[in-house]
Amino acid sequence: MSLSTSIRIDQALYDQAKTDALSEHRTIAGQIEYWARIGRAAIDNPDLPASFIAESMASLSEPRDQATPFIPRSRQE
Repeated sequence: MSLSTSIRIDQALYDQAKTDALSEHRTIAGQIEYWARIGRAAIDNPDLPASFIAESMASLSEPRDQATPFIPRSRQE
């Protein structure tokens, strides 16, 4: 069960979250939570680009049976 808390945010941020949520098939709250997780990871890992963090987080949510196995170049023919 998920608990919710009301917060106040800038209207422009809300509007951007609403726009991005539509294109990413998320709720507005889900979009803001997504941004917060990426932001937290970026703060915790300042040497990594935010785009890399976002892509890495997205890959973690993909089904493992659809993943492409990693093959080191040394083993590729």
